[in-house]
Amino acid sequence: MTTAAHRAVPTDPADLAVPAARDGGCPFDPPPAYDQALHTAPVTRAGLWDGSSLWLVTGHAQVRAVLADERFSADARHPGFPFLSPGRRELVTRATPTFLRLDGAEHTRQRRMLTGDFIVKRIEAMRPEIQRIVDDTLDRMIADGSPADLVSAFALPVPSLVICHLLGVPYEDHAFFQARSTALLDLAAPAEAVGVAQRELTDYLRELTGRKRSHPDESVLGRLAARPDITLEEAAAMGLLLLVAGHETTANMTALGTLALLRNPEQAARLRAEPGIAKGAVEELLRWLSIVHLGVPRVAVEDVDLDGTPIRAGEGVLCMVSTANRDPEVFPGGDRLDIGRDARRHFAFGFGVHQCLGQPLARAELQIALQTLFRRLPELRLAVPYESIRYRTDMVVYGVQELPVTW
Repeated sequence: MTTAAHRAVPTDPADLAVPAARDGGCPFDPPPAYDQALHTAPVTRAGLWDGSSLWLVTGHAQVRAVLADERFSADARHPGFPFLSPGRRELVTRATPTFLRLDGAEHTRQRRMLTGDFIVKRIEAMRPEIQRIVDDTLDRMIADGSPADLVSAFALPVPSLVICHLLGVPYEDHAFFQARSTALLDLAAPAEAVGVAQRELTDYLRELTGRKRSHPDESVLGRLAARPDITLEEAAAMGLLLLVAGHETTANMTALGTLALLRNPEQAARLRAEPGIAKGAVEELLRWLSIVHLGVPRVAVEDVDLDGTPIRAGEGVLCMVSTANRDPEVFPGGDRLDIGRDARRHFAFGFGVHQCLGQPLARAELQIALQTLFRRLPELRLAVPYESIRYRTDMVVYGVQELPVTW
């Protein structure tokens, strides 16, 4: 129910531009404009870079309603789908569609091809291998000496090694795919540069998948390549999605989560003292940080009444999981980090049929990486002033550019 304090109030789109700036706010918090919308008009109008408008959805109940409703489509080919930059439009409209941007039977067909690779049982069986990767990476960082950039020395290599192992992508090519991943996720990148990065990475994965079609193996790409009901283009597109999402999100959560714990030393101390709290701590960090900070886009394909606000077919919607994850109606005191909180209702991995396929893997990696890091380096601390940390504000996935630490 909409309350007097939580009322959907359409406004002039010129009053609120998306993406909104973080200027003047805490770097761990959503932009102040989104927080204000949450508390005054959780379904409101906002303007985009191209002069178009959309519906900005900031409340937990409203975000859940949109992501669970098939009348809001994830398919970017529908007229009115909201793109946050020219580069995002270039990437999404020219790429071969994957289950992330498909609905209905086609979404189900593609997703089922991969479900078995990411079920909890299989990921749990991978924990010893993930622990080995974490320990080996941390050994190298410690051996190289303090100070170190936690991003390049630990947070990025761990998920890159894991996803390469899972997909069957040679890790020695990580510099190639990392550079192109950065271009794909950069809102400020020109559309032409995004197109070049997308083509080069797709060509690389198409060639790799083609080789696996001739010589199948037990990797994810190897099993996709062996299927007669999928084209090389579809397999390469799904591989691109898994490769980019599989290391960028976890890498940024690891680094930003580490910074959050360093800024809240009582929480870090609790994680060290209570190893059994690691799972809950990761859920709280996912909720509090919400690194998919630009929102989850949808477009209405039918007229919908959303909590008293009429949304017409063809109108774009942007679900702000960052504010939904701070909604005081669901998470009292949600602006505060509390690793003992029950944060299970967060939307860090989305909600509904399109929620993140790889969430069991991300959870396992984060639990192992953060617990191991703080256990093995009890004196871990920033090597630079906190105020000098630079953030990835123009990237699709939020995080820090570097994280200089010492121990």
